[in-house]
Amino acid sequence: MGRDDLVISARSIFLNKGNRRKFSLFTLIILSIIVLSLEYFKTGPINQFRSVTKDAVFKTSYIISLPFLTLKNTYYGVSDLLKIHEENKQLKIIDLNMDELKFQNQFLKEENRRLNALIEEKNLFSNNYHLTKILLDQNSPYLRSILINKGFKHEIKIGSAVKNGSYFIGKVVGVNYLTSRVLLINDLNSKIPVIIEPNGISAIVAGNGSKFNGDIEYLPEKNQVEEGHIVYTSGADGIISPGIPIGKITIIDSKKFVKFFVDFDQIKYVKVYFKK
Repeated sequence: MGRDDLVISARSIFLNKGNRRKFSLFTLIILSIIVLSLEYFKTGPINQFRSVTKDAVFKTSYIISLPFLTLKNTYYGVSDLLKIHEENKQLKIIDLNMDELKFQNQFLKEENRRLNALIEEKNLFSNNYHLTKILLDQNSPYLRSILINKGFKHEIKIGSAVKNGSYFIGKVVGVNYLTSRVLLINDLNSKIPVIIEPNGISAIVAGNGSKFNGDIEYLPEKNQVEEGHIVYTSGADGIISPGIPIGKITIIDSKKFVKFFVDFDQIKYVKVYFKK
């Protein structure tokens, strides 16, 4: 066999797919052994060669990674910019809400000033109230009244306002020495002059026998009474103190009612006003 034939045979062997795999694996094993062996040489040219090689590898890795780092930083930079833009939009909305709250606060201050003038605050927060227990509750479909254990001995007068907590529930219609009868606001015979805020509209609350709401009478034809407006005693009768809350406006089938703040089934104690 000539030299050319030998070379052709060797090339055929290495070009064979299976042989190429075996040769590649063998080559990697040899290179791994050589690299691991180099770690035992701490001095001399081999150590210098290893150091230079490592530096070259590290520098090359850093240079290769630069575009990827730049791309990553650009991506996060754009993401942060978008987040800042979104946060800025939210802050603008908050600023708008703050302005709205300022206007609402100003409105409430003005409304409070008007209400204080209306209800004569010194009377509303007067201590001239007796806390009294209900002795008898005459609960019928037509008559809504209660009997309390305070009378003219305690300076109770006919027409005195009666409250449950801070809310108006009725007025005294009969006074004995130690007891008094209170006509509740939901009684069919009850009619209380009221004022509806925030527009200051005068009307009459008439009882209809319901435990939950009362009728609103004598409203102006073109009124601005809306759902949720608050109903207070007006004091127009000259007996009941003005500004005692009664309930809020509710609209049922286009008709306006006052929904009472109190649950008449849960009343056990009341406060009755007296004049010294």
